[in-house]
Amino acid sequence: RRSGLVEPGPMAASAGSGAQKRSKKRMDGRWRLLLARLGLAAAILAGAVLVSIVLFRFVNPPITATMVVDKLRGGTLHRQWVPLEKISPNLQLAVIASEDGNFCDHRGVDWGAVREVINKAKSLKAVRGASTIPMQVAKNLYLWERRNYVRKALEVPLAYAMTTLWPKRRMLEVYLNIAQWGPHTYGAEAASRRYFGKPASRLTRRQAVLLAAALPNPHARNPARPNRKMRLIASAVQRRLPYISKRADCVLKP
Repeated sequence: RRSGLVEPGPMAASAGSGAQKRSKKRMDGRWRLLLARLGLAAAILAGAVLVSIVLFRFVNPPITATMVVDKLRGGTLHRQWVPLEKISPNLQLAVIASEDGNFCDHRGVDWGAVREVINKAKSLKAVRGASTIPMQVAKNLYLWERRNYVRKALEVPLAYAMTTLWPKRRMLEVYLNIAQWGPHTYGAEAASRRYFGKPASRLTRRQAVLLAAALPNPHARNPARPNRKMRLIASAVQRRLPYISKRADCVLKP
């Protein structure tokens, strides 16, 4: 017996195929439009960031991404911007010794330190990160705290852009004024007054190295009450100061 169904003829099959092609074409068009809009948004964002980098060469950043997150979590920010001249040279050198020993030599990224980290990671040895001061400024100003490869990839071009447009003294000045030194505490002046009851201009060498030792983990390390590990780190930083002072002309000579 024949079925009561009628097989579609050539014209019906052609119409179905045409509808599928039109649907696929519409979908492709939507994807192209979406990608174009995303590209435009990315270009606008990149342009705005570049403009802000140029502006921050002369104007102090009013707030950073790190501070915004802290504020949204309900924190009361403690900070006071001071020029580099009002921050003790002890702290300037201690931070370079602790965070970025080649600060005066590189153009934003210390690739020698990056290779060292990779080599030691292969041998499973403990090693400090390879983030330079410009990379940390980029992270604090524009990015997020959580470590991942996307953030690291974004830090590199931002660090290069800032190092190209800012002198090293300005870079260090911004870093020392936006770095987090404890819960809701930002900048050297607020940190110095919180932990040692004095302005940043009057920090002793020992107080400076204790503050520098706190930077990698400001929520857990208290410069006013350092534990044994922190004291060891501070002592190591202090031993490096004579060496760093000979390589810090970009900071010590305006």
